[in-house]
Amino acid sequence: MTIKDLSAQTGYSVGTVSRVLNDQPNVSEKAKKTILEAAAACGFQLNTNAQQLKQQRSNNILVLVKGSSNQLFSSLVEAIQSRVALTTYHLVVDYMDEDNDEVLRAVQLVREKKPLGILFPGGNRENFLAHFGRIDAPCVLVTSSGADLPFENLSSVCCDEDQAVMHTIERLIDLGHRKIAIIGGYRDRSDTARRRFQGCMAAFEAHGIPFAPEQDYANARFSYEAGYEAAEKLIARSDQYTAIFCMADVMAMGAIRALTDHGLRVPQDVSVVGFDGLSIGEYIVPRLTTVSQSVEQLAQRSVDLLRERIEGSHEAIHEVIPAELQWRESTRSIEK
Repeated sequence: MTIKDLSAQTGYSVGTVSRVLNDQPNVSEKAKKTILEAAAACGFQLNTNAQQLKQQRSNNILVLVKGSSNQLFSSLVEAIQSRVALTTYHLVVDYMDEDNDEVLRAVQLVREKKPLGILFPGGNRENFLAHFGRIDAPCVLVTSSGADLPFENLSSVCCDEDQAVMHTIERLIDLGHRKIAIIGGYRDRSDTARRRFQGCMAAFEAHGIPFAPEQDYANARFSYEAGYEAAEKLIARSDQYTAIFCMADVMAMGAIRALTDHGLRVPQDVSVVGFDGLSIGEYIVPRLTTVSQSVEQLAQRSVDLLRERIEGSHEAIHEVIPAELQWRESTRSIEK
C-alpha cells in the first residue's frame, strides 16, 4: 500500500494524504479522519527513510506578480496579504517584468520553494497553454478567467471585463462621442488587453462607429509614464478625439497629465475614462471616471478558493464578480 493507493482509495490528493500522514497543518478534520481510518484499516506504514530523502512542500502560498508599476496589483497583493494573515499559511510574493513568462517562472519557483499553492494576478493564455501542465500545485488566476483553459488544478476569479468595457464605450457613445481613442496594453502579450479591446470593438461595431487600430489605438505598459507617452502619440496623430478610454487607471492619469501639458482641458476638450477603480482616482483633478473592480472581493475569493483546493476540494471553480462604472468629473456629454 502506497500513498498513491491511499489517495485513490480516499479520493483525496496525494499532497493531502502526505500532509495527514506527516501530521502537517492545513488539512480539514474530515480529510484527516477519512485518511487515517483508511491507513489504519490497511495497516499502512509510512516509509520514514523515503520521507527523509524527499523534501516536503513548504507551508507557503506563492503570489506571482507581473509588473511592478501596476497599481491594481499592488493593492491586490496588499489585500491578499491581509487575507492570508488570518490563516496558518505564509505568503511569498515574487515580482517580474510584465512582459516575462509568469508560468515558466512559476515552474522554476515550484522546484525551489515547493509552495502549497499559487496565485497569479493576471496572466497570458498562451503561456498557460504552453507550460502550465508542468505545475501540479493548485493555482488561482486573479483578474483573468481560466474557465476555458484545460487544467483541473486552475481556478479563477475575475470581473466580466469585455462586457464592462463594452457598456462603458456605449455610455460614451450615448453622450455624443464618436471619435474615441484607446490607450491599452500590447494585445499580443496581454490577455487583459485583448479582452478589453474586444469589449471596445463590440461597442464600436454595434453602433457603427469607425475605429482604426493603427491610428486610434496606442500601445502602453501599465504605468503612469506609459500612459503619458501614449497620449502624446495620440495627440500627434489627431486633434479630433473627444474621448480616450484607457485600459488602466494609471494609464488614464498619465494621459490626463499629457493632455494638460499640451493645453487640452479634461473633460472640456477630451473626456478620459480609466479601468480598475484605484482609490487615488477620487483625489486627482478632475476626479477620474473609471470601471471599478473590487480589490477586496478579488483578494478574498482568490485566497478562499486556493485554500479550498489545498485543503481537499477537487473541483476547479471559476467565479465572476461584478464591475461598476463610476462616473466622475473626467468625462462629459457633448453635442451630438
